Amino acid sequence: MPTAGFAAVAPQPLPSASPAPRAAAPLIDPVPLLDDPGPKPTPVRGFDAVAEAVLGEGLVVDESTVLAEPVERISEAVREGRTDVAAELAEQVVGEASETLGAEHPDVLRVRELAAYIAYLGGEPVQAAEISLDLAGIHHRAGDAEAAYGNVQSAATAWKAVRDPLRGLALGRDLLILWTDLAAGEGPAAEDPDKLESARTRMLRLAERARNADR
Repeated sequence: MPTAGFAAVAPQPLPSASPAPRAAAPLIDPVPLLDDPGPKPTPVRGFDAVAEAVLGEGLVVDESTVLAEPVERISEAVREGRTDVAAELAEQVVGEASETLGAEHPDVLRVRELAAYIAYLGGEPVQAAEISLDLAGIHHRAGDAEAAYGNVQSAATAWKAVRDPLRGLALGRDLLILWTDLAAGEGPAAEDPDKLESARTRMLRLAERARNADR
């Protein structure tokens, strides 16, 4: 049975007085297999996307707003490991920007995503999950399935770091309600069922831990 993906070797020509140079047969068949397009790259979502922005060119905000400079100061504090300072700055910026731009202005939402990431880095997973869930709900109501799923992934990451089973169960219920709603529609959540099933399995483990803690 021939090996898929490799070209057949042509028969050797008979010797001649002046043999013409023969091109080597390609090792890999240049014709793509239509039924095997290859794995798609996994999009960067959730805290991974925020981390890339902070460590790269910085969180993208509208340069015309007053947020560009304070966001850079927050990002610098994160890069230097000063999460307590970054958290204070983020809280201040979110409060002031919400009053001037509106609580659901895109740049305010981006800074809140950064605040959730900072809370996660600072060992406050409950706060990080709550912020991320609130953001996911805002984006879901606005019809932005991509952004909502990114926030759901952030919330799930933070939720997995919650050690108290009762608190984990409460957060998990909110997370699964929203996640299931997203997965029922069109968008990345519907295309990624394994992660949702994993979250449901963790809820069962948390419930078992909570029952054992009451004994």
